[in-house]
Amino acid sequence: MNRNELARYIDQTTLKPGMNHDYVAKFCRNAKENHFASVCILPNMIETAAEALKDSDTKVCTVISFPLGFDWPDVKIHETEDALDKGAQEIDLVMNVSALKSERYDIIIEELDGVVKASHARGAIVKLIIETPLLTNDQIVKACGLAEQHGVDIVKTSTGFSAMLPRSTSVDDVKLIRSSVKPETGIKAAGGIRTTADTLAMIEAGATRIGASAGEEIIGGL
Repeated sequence: MNRNELARYIDQTTLKPGMNHDYVAKFCRNAKENHFASVCILPNMIETAAEALKDSDTKVCTVISFPLGFDWPDVKIHETEDALDKGAQEIDLVMNVSALKSERYDIIIEELDGVVKASHARGAIVKLIIETPLLTNDQIVKACGLAEQHGVDIVKTSTGFSAMLPRSTSVDDVKLIRSSVKPETGIKAAGGIRTTADTLAMIEAGATRIGASAGEEIIGGL
């Protein structure tokens, strides 16, 4: 794999609080030059990212109900519709982990159906963040099943918000997801992935996207 091929796996990510629009615009221009798959930014930066990435092969990705995922389905759906109106092309939706652990699958189904319908109607894809560090293996398999049954395009391991998580995403997480979904369903590994070696290990395990803030360093390692 060469540098350009690896870049197409990467969602170059900046979700820090306190960023200004000039910082995000510069970040996006750099991502555009490197031909990363997408730039993942906070919802209030979508329009800035869309302008900076115009006429490029790098998509505008944003997060919904980030990082906790505890908003009610109607709030998540409204936030998604607003993000799409502002120019988002990829949606990273944080699953309601509490609902999964409580076996309130109806809540997850409602949020998935609404977000997927709104996104697909606009040609956008949906990645469901299931937060593997907080789940048992059985719960990961259940989350993957719900994602597939309700039209999710990519299952994403984690928000990567380390302060609230017991560990980072592991290769075993990716392998378990890969064995739990159809071949055509994508997998995004995110959370603690900082090196070229980390990235290649996740891809070897089955990841089709990598969420990382260190995209330049990762592709620079080849």
